[in-house]
Amino acid sequence: MRRRDMMLGAAALGMAAPAVAQAPRLLRFVPQANLTSLDPIWTTANVTRNHAFMVFDTLYGMDSNFDVHPQMASGHSVEDDGKRVTITLRAGLKWHDGGSVTAKDCVASVKRWMKRNPSGQQLERQLEELTALDDTRIQFRLKKAFPLLFASLAAPVNPVAFMMPERLANTDPFQQIREAIGSGPYKFVQGEYNSGSLVVYERFADYVPRNDGAPTLTAGPKVANFDRVEWRIITDPATSAAALQANEIDWYEQPPPELQQLMRRNRNITIAPIDEKPLPGVLRFNHLHGPFNDKKMRQALLPAISQTDFMTAIVGTDASLYDDKCGIFTPGTPLANDAGMQALTGPRSLDRAKALLREAGYTNQTIRLIGPTDILAPAAMTQVAGDLLRRLDVNLDFVLTDWGTVVQRRANRAPIDQGGWNIFLTSFSSTDFMNPAGHFPLRGNGASAWFGWPSIPKLEELRDAWFDAPDMDAQKRIAREMQTTALDEVPFIPVGAYKSVTAHRANLRDRVNGFAIFWNLKRV
Repeated sequence: MRRRDMMLGAAALGMAAPAVAQAPRLLRFVPQANLTSLDPIWTTANVTRNHAFMVFDTLYGMDSNFDVHPQMASGHSVEDDGKRVTITLRAGLKWHDGGSVTAKDCVASVKRWMKRNPSGQQLERQLEELTALDDTRIQFRLKKAFPLLFASLAAPVNPVAFMMPERLANTDPFQQIREAIGSGPYKFVQGEYNSGSLVVYERFADYVPRNDGAPTLTAGPKVANFDRVEWRIITDPATSAAALQANEIDWYEQPPPELQQLMRRNRNITIAPIDEKPLPGVLRFNHLHGPFNDKKMRQALLPAISQTDFMTAIVGTDASLYDDKCGIFTPGTPLANDAGMQALTGPRSLDRAKALLREAGYTNQTIRLIGPTDILAPAAMTQVAGDLLRRLDVNLDFVLTDWGTVVQRRANRAPIDQGGWNIFLTSFSSTDFMNPAGHFPLRGNGASAWFGWPSIPKLEELRDAWFDAPDMDAQKRIAREMQTTALDEVPFIPVGAYKSVTAHRANLRDRVNGFAIFWNLKRV
């Protein structure tokens, strides 16, 4: 019998496996997917964002109520009716290679981030000049006030505004950096990195946490309580669950529902939502090539979408763990609304979808669906989409690989006969979809848009209007119009929202909610 089967068998019987000897300052973690890219600006993959929050830091942080707090910044001044903003860095900040963090590093980092982040792109349009006044002061000169400046720099929305040394930040934002040197609480150990197997971080002795506030989401003191963190890349869920029960790992980020039920019986394991707010899922179209460069083709799928089917594939049948009436904004956040939702909540009909495909001119063209096998939510949603497309009698080319390959492949703009794609599915953190500022699947800016590259001028006009809205009531009115437009133009289809559940040894305490956050976490 294989060792994995022995371990799982003991767990299934509720037997206590012998504890494995471990260093008290070592944390062993199984992430949601393999880490294939080290660059949190180049990719929007959450696994890279989680890696980056260990290694890099941000000028501002955001708490769980979406309030903004200085992080690397010690403070700022706002002058000239909001058109001149000066940020001062905290004293004593250092890079992992020993150099001092300077304003020039941060200027280069912000400029790179602005090219890829939706809110950053809006900021860049209103920017007159961004300069380093000296080693510690960064100055924004704006054409007009940008009230969301600090929130944009703080939001944990991919790509996040991480600060890097100038030599890394000067990398073309559409090319990947190949090393990870930041100023955050943990150092990336390049020499032990083995993609598909192991990622190692060591506590950065020269990191100085803030001395004010409380740790909440990405704000407050970031105290590293472990000397070494190892990410063990284990793609088989049963193996990961068995290792957690045998005390061979400490934290399993994203166990599937059937294994959650098994582990709940073990008093030495804690099962809890990793974020109190739900994570939205999307079905994304490629707008550059047929058949989904035609709006009517995209609309044709709407009557066939059952958000319940997509969500129960991820979390099971516990209705408290999912929302199957999800629009384009995260359920439970201020801009979530019901405008245009009849397209997703009205009667579901495969026959109607088939008829709409024929009316739109579908003549058995190949439709390539790409997706992963090794990351829970996208894998589950992709299987549901594959089954749905088969029942719609389309000519389906179903390509399943690992998540790292999907992340690389979805950047391919070529038609499918040259390696391109038509559809993929993924999910986002709750903060990504809380408003239009960082909601990159909602962009309609063509070649500069997120993978799929839709060109929808009306969405861009509404987004500009939202940034200029004088109050929350005005923002909500615009958000309703954005949702109506999105469910007509269909840059993507919302397929529901779910609460991601995580599992860790019960002796780990003080985990910060939101995503896989490693500061403040301790073993007791």
